[in-house]
Amino acid sequence: MTRTGTTTSAHLRRALRREVPTTVGLLADEHDFTAMRRYRTFVFDDHTVYLQQVEALLKTLAGQGGHTTVTLFDPEEYAAWCTETDLDPDHPTSRGRFTAHLAATGARVTYTGQPLTALLPELVDTAVRHATWEFATTVLATSGPCATCGEDIGHAAFERARRLLARLLEAAGPGTHHLVCSVPAAGDQLLAVLHTHGTTHPEDTAATEFTAVLAAGIALAAPAGLVLRTTTPGSRDRLHGWRLTDGTLTPLTEAEVFAAYCTDARTGEPLSPEPGVDHRAGFPLTPDPDDDHPLHH
Repeated sequence: MTRTGTTTSAHLRRALRREVPTTVGLLADEHDFTAMRRYRTFVFDDHTVYLQQVEALLKTLAGQGGHTTVTLFDPEEYAAWCTETDLDPDHPTSRGRFTAHLAATGARVTYTGQPLTALLPELVDTAVRHATWEFATTVLATSGPCATCGEDIGHAAFERARRLLARLLEAAGPGTHHLVCSVPAAGDQLLAVLHTHGTTHPEDTAATEFTAVLAAGIALAAPAGLVLRTTTPGSRDRLHGWRLTDGTLTPLTEAEVFAAYCTDARTGEPLSPEPGVDHRAGFPLTPDPDDDHPLHH
């Protein structure tokens, strides 16, 4: 092949490389990094150096013009996956195949040149949201039919949660709204967060995730809670709260909202009130005729 032909081939390969997506599996914390060190073929022995090398790799991939995503690499999940697929976990090819599996099924973040100090928190938050979504949808999908009327409990719970959110935002009025829903489940706490503006029910992914978590609380008949923070220009922020009772939102009193926000959830010790914020009782929601019928379990 002539030199011109070789140059042309190299150029074509570089052009093709830009069309091939890449996923990098990242060991985000020291604990996961230490777990991978038990494998002889894992060559790193220092987490800081490992992160520096990952960041250098990401910059190189970005410089090549391709599409790069980053996903969390979980050593326990990896070991279980290798057992299921009969692969040797102490082999780079197995780690590569697992990362490809995560690219298709797991939570991932697109690398756009952001530093790891920004990428890591975003990646962890995305992974938590992904796990929460998977758990909530599994709860809804496996709730089964009502023993009394035969209605699908998961579907009914999701529709009720969607109507509750719509009525809540309508009653909240104008402003920027920050909602947090907390549902105890499987010995853990499911958390969903939603940012929205005005009274219109959003139709984006975050709204669907929030609705699914609220619906899981309804389907499980769990003692869930929901708080709303509203910000309007020129006014103090307002905090409202509700508890989930029998598939509907029961307003908390002003004292209960204050206690919820001004108590350390881990230690139970009181916290100083946040300045510029009013703690208010949850407001009642307009009754929905479709919610008159209780959900059976």
